[in-house]
Amino acid sequence: MLENNSAYTKYFITYKSGELTISGIMLVPKGEPPAGGWPVLILNHGHIDTDIYTNGRGLKREQDYLARQGFLVIHPDYRNHAASTKTEDDPIQERLGYAEDVVNAVYAVRASDLPVNKEEIGMLGHSMGGGIAETIMVVRPDLVRAYVLYAPVSMDYRDSFERWMKEREDVTHEVSTKYGTPEKNPDFWDAIAPAKYADRIAAPVIIYHGAADQDVPLAWSQETYDLLKSQGKNIELTVFPGERHEFGPRWEDFMRGTAVFFRSHGVGSGK
Repeated sequence: MLENNSAYTKYFITYKSGELTISGIMLVPKGEPPAGGWPVLILNHGHIDTDIYTNGRGLKREQDYLARQGFLVIHPDYRNHAASTKTEDDPIQERLGYAEDVVNAVYAVRASDLPVNKEEIGMLGHSMGGGIAETIMVVRPDLVRAYVLYAPVSMDYRDSFERWMKEREDVTHEVSTKYGTPEKNPDFWDAIAPAKYADRIAAPVIIYHGAADQDVPLAWSQETYDLLKSQGKNIELTVFPGERHEFGPRWEDFMRGTAVFFRSHGVGSGK
């Protein structure tokens, strides 16, 4: 047990992702669960250097708020983070592996004897964690009922390569040597981009992004919204003027909207 307060109990957890062991945290609301069990939210954190990352880091405000709203919260650490198994994956394999780890968190919940509703599961992802959710929504379209993307990265990996990977010569060399650059091997970069498979998305999605975000461009969320809208998907975009990558004054509005969105799409509704 990591914490015990009047609203919830927080636990350190581990589960299997293929041959790997993934650590994380779980917040279980206090009181009697609903008739069908607690609704579940999987929270995907953004990029934090693994040298400084600690168990459950990245979305502590969101964990606390949502657990107090009656959601059982699971926050996976991902491979190579905290107490999870360490791998020798290259940056592309590692990022795709994070999605595998989150998918397996959902499978672990469904295979458990926790007092949860195994159908009422939603997912929230921030920044890179939003990108992980974008991957999952196209490779496992029926995995969860609804997605909240909080300042998510682009659905096209080429954007991340251009914005971040190119800043690190060692990463650029490793990735370009193995896979080619987006210019030299566009077929590879197309194949790993969730945008290519947007027609597969089945669950409703809402995006929240700050207009003053200096880390992840708002334009990426606008492009995701336009793409999903053109595919006839259930997609919403809320832009908060003045907000940066991690919301400040509008954070509670974001959280209230998140809880309402999940409940309106069958996560916490009891339906």
